[in-house]
Amino acid sequence: MSDSTDNEKHQQRLQRFAAALESGTLVNVRNMLNGLHPAEIAHLLESLPPDERELVWELVDSELDGDTLLHVNDELRASLIRDMSPHELVAAAGGLDTDDLADILQDLPDAVIQEVLQSMSVQDRHRLEAVLSFKEDTAGGLMNTDTITVRPDVTLDVVLRYLRLRGKIPEMTDNLFVVNRNDYYLGTLSLTSLLTSQPSVPVSDLLSKDIEGIPATLPTTEVANIFEHRDLVSAPVIDDHNKLLGRITIDDVVDVIREKSDHSLMSLAGLDEEDDMFAPVFVSARHRAIWLGANLLTAFLASWVIGLFEATLSKVVALAVLMPIVASMGGIAGSQTLTLVIRGIALGQIGDSNARYLLTKELSVGILNGLLWALVVAGVAVLWFHDFQIGWIIAAAIVINLIIAALTGVAIPILLRKLGADPALGGSVLLTTVTDCVGFMVFLGLATIFLM
Repeated sequence: MSDSTDNEKHQQRLQRFAAALESGTLVNVRNMLNGLHPAEIAHLLESLPPDERELVWELVDSELDGDTLLHVNDELRASLIRDMSPHELVAAAGGLDTDDLADILQDLPDAVIQEVLQSMSVQDRHRLEAVLSFKEDTAGGLMNTDTITVRPDVTLDVVLRYLRLRGKIPEMTDNLFVVNRNDYYLGTLSLTSLLTSQPSVPVSDLLSKDIEGIPATLPTTEVANIFEHRDLVSAPVIDDHNKLLGRITIDDVVDVIREKSDHSLMSLAGLDEEDDMFAPVFVSARHRAIWLGANLLTAFLASWVIGLFEATLSKVVALAVLMPIVASMGGIAGSQTLTLVIRGIALGQIGDSNARYLLTKELSVGILNGLLWALVVAGVAVLWFHDFQIGWIIAAAIVINLIIAALTGVAIPILLRKLGADPALGGSVLLTTVTDCVGFMVFLGLATIFLM
């Protein structure tokens, strides 16, 4: 199903809810609401203004509270949790799987956390502690400890009888994990092989080593790449000694991919992907004020560069008219390169081995585009102001600024990554500052030398 179709359905649902809320028929609202998947309820809550959101949240059935809290953004989750009683929070948390509970446990009040832990079995508490011992953005933090393991020396008949005794298997189970007596991961037994092979065949004969264990400390972005490249539904998570700790399933990886996409998009504007679109005015203003302040500083820096050439601008008015073109062309060219490099870094396609080639390639592109558009702009400037000197000055400035834009578009995200900073968050600010300042400096500097 396409994104546009999903968006249309969501808009239609929003309209129906708005109409039902406006008419005051809360029974209809409750029936419509609780017929949705928790993820759809979360999406709906994120799309409602605060007053309507509070009313709708009260109508959600209590058994859906936990899963709905899991799917909303961090800011909205914190708001909903503040308005819930300890009893409601304990009930909501109690219905979640271990890996899901780990995602929201730290958002709960301390008293609620203690009560939730006390209500869990010793086995489930140990599973939760295992997940919480790893950082949230690692494979260990993403994994679910609810796995089915079998030994290589038993027959398929024994495995089938074991599954029947369990009564059910975890969701997204396409393979059983084969381990030795010390729980060291050996490989997988697919459910297809289990169901289609003779019961007397030992597990070791059907053991597959195609799916390697994922280290628990591996970042979730790399986990997502592994699932994408190998078309996995589930994969085992292991420790440094190859001991099986849990498993990761495709539904968790889809969430990682979506969050990474949201992060890349929002970071370009200095925003957090967990920001609440319908948060109170002062909250949203506070979040954005820091970013606006940073941009203001860079704007003052560009203005200072322009101020250095105040005498030149006062005598040659054409420079003030043409000056924004140089900065704009550099900014756009640099943004194109920056976006490609950030995407390549996110996909793991750029490293030390190919960075030099990429830099050379982007510099070549910058030179070619610079020459092409420099000729166009120079021609327009000459026809406009009837001055060949202004024409070649702006042409030279555009070529130089596009070369600098290509250089900084490649270098900035790579350097930021090496420094441990987020290239998507800081890259655009630094790039704009460089292309604006260099563009103004070169254009006005050449004009001062040759026209004054």
